[in-house]
Amino acid sequence: MKHILTTSSLLAFAALAAQADELKLGLATAQTGGLAPYDAPVVEGIRIAVDEINAAGGIGGTIMIEMNEKDVRSDTAQTSISVQELVDDGSEAIVLPCDADPSIAAAAIVGAAQIPAISTCASSPTLPLIGGDYVFANFPGDNVQATVSASWAFDQGHKTAFILYSPDSQYTTMPLYFADVMKALGGEIVGEATYNIGQPDFSAIATQIAALDPAPDVVMTSAYEPDFPTFIKALRAAGYDGQVIGSDGIDSPTTFGLGDVAEGVVFTTAGHATEGSPLEAFNALYKETTGNDSETVFNAVGYDLVKVLEAAVLAAGSTEPQAIRDAMANLEDVQGATSLITYKGTTGMPVRQVSLVRVKGAERELVGQPAPQADLIPAPRMQ
Repeated sequence: MKHILTTSSLLAFAALAAQADELKLGLATAQTGGLAPYDAPVVEGIRIAVDEINAAGGIGGTIMIEMNEKDVRSDTAQTSISVQELVDDGSEAIVLPCDADPSIAAAAIVGAAQIPAISTCASSPTLPLIGGDYVFANFPGDNVQATVSASWAFDQGHKTAFILYSPDSQYTTMPLYFADVMKALGGEIVGEATYNIGQPDFSAIATQIAALDPAPDVVMTSAYEPDFPTFIKALRAAGYDGQVIGSDGIDSPTTFGLGDVAEGVVFTTAGHATEGSPLEAFNALYKETTGNDSETVFNAVGYDLVKVLEAAVLAAGSTEPQAIRDAMANLEDVQGATSLITYKGTTGMPVRQVSLVRVKGAERELVGQPAPQADLIPAPRMQ
């Protein structure tokens, strides 16, 4: 990406050079517990980006990034405790976990301290609305993802749908957005069911779906580990062989290790490594750094988060938290590993590309990267 140095940019660089400071970055993420399959790979990507920037002398060649990491154990109360500790330790920007609920719980703390905070991969569009001016998301919104997947389904001729959602978290209600878009397009929701996160048995729901006559053209859920593997196995065992649509929560090695039961599942995610893409380059960097192939887009999402912070510090010409926050809110076309990222003109949800991916032969097959029709995107569901 080509950058043009304006007068304001030169002044910002001069301010950074004069500071010769460090950015104190606090991480309150889930390295254990139910959110660990998402936060752990995101933090891998964060570390790769931080090491890369620091090896080049820091942000703008002068601002080294110093990380202070705390494990919130996938617990809402512990998230609030950890965030308060990071505030007390002098953090100038804070990373929140990959779920809207614990991130919102910590929002009052970062708001009172006037420190910008960005979630690793929470995608509920309500996050910044409820969280306030100092809370940002780092992932395509649930309502945007649902618009992409529902539009694709309808265009494929899938006019009837069954949705499965959980009221236990904001993320797992994504199918309600999917239903809104399907109905707006002229499709029909022929049934729905709810589940509890961590539910051990989905056989009754699977039987309910398989018994529908005619069968729904598509079943959509935003269930993630361990619920999605349990559900898809039960659904296929019950005899439903139609299209299943998931969401970014199943972009993990577990899904691709499910064998035939996951074959053909389509899901939305933050990016796909096409030839010559920044994501392909990041995956090469990941392998060079770790010695392993990246098995999930969440590694790159962590890299993206740091590139956003880097761009905000450069634009602000400062590591002062309020300046970073204001600069972040006005960022446009920041080049991440997954896509260009924009916050200007939003409420804190990034404008960024959504990829549709199909599970094929235990590999990722790109279905498309369509831009959602703006007037179809449902308004955030405030809970």
